[in-house]
Amino acid sequence: MKTLIFDIETVGEEWESLDETSHEVLTRWIDKTAKNDEERQAQIDDLKNGLGFSPLTGRIVAIGLYDLERAKGVVFYDPAGETHADTEHEGYLLKPRTEKEMLHDFWEGAKTYDTFVTFNGRAFDAPFLALRSAILGIRPTKDLLEGRYLYQQRSCRHIDLADQLSFYGAMYRKSSLHMFCRAFGIASPKAEGVSGDDVALLFKEKKTLDIARYNVRDVIATTELYKKWREHLSFGR
Repeated sequence: MKTLIFDIETVGEEWESLDETSHEVLTRWIDKTAKNDEERQAQIDDLKNGLGFSPLTGRIVAIGLYDLERAKGVVFYDPAGETHADTEHEGYLLKPRTEKEMLHDFWEGAKTYDTFVTFNGRAFDAPFLALRSAILGIRPTKDLLEGRYLYQQRSCRHIDLADQLSFYGAMYRKSSLHMFCRAFGIASPKAEGVSGDDVALLFKEKKTLDIARYNVRDVIATTELYKKWREHLSFGR
């Protein structure tokens, strides 16, 4: 078994760069539901800040990868138009790439793995990767969305820890990577004061190495959580 643990970071387009029809489509529900101008503006601000959550209005600026059996990690990251050399952080190689280059490298590397591990990857990372790849003319080499349940997966296994640790939604409340890390005594990726909400601003300020380093912490936390799940809750799956 060859296991690849991965996580992505994304940013949204600038609101002003979208055409008027897109503005109307994205705000139509706000115009129907907002009770007043203040609430409408607050919802529009949330919408603008959330454009990076959709592959139709956002793009990938970092992909963190960890080969579990070889104990080697790499982060591909977008240097925002600046020239960066390869560097290292906490044992991970940080390699500048355009989005298209990092997606190409991700899918080429994915060919050699049969098990993939994420946190919330079925709801976010995997569909985002697939759609951004298609938009950029790259064909995915693995179907990371083949069957939600592990017994349904044939071509490869995608172990989404958000599914496994919530027992496919049986838990009363859905929890975050931070809260699971806290419970299991694992260092949270947010411990150094950076979270996923900061990625867009960091990218705008061209602090792209900070994004890559945060991505490293995300992958490390996911790796440690996977080890806990595999040891105590996998039941041989």
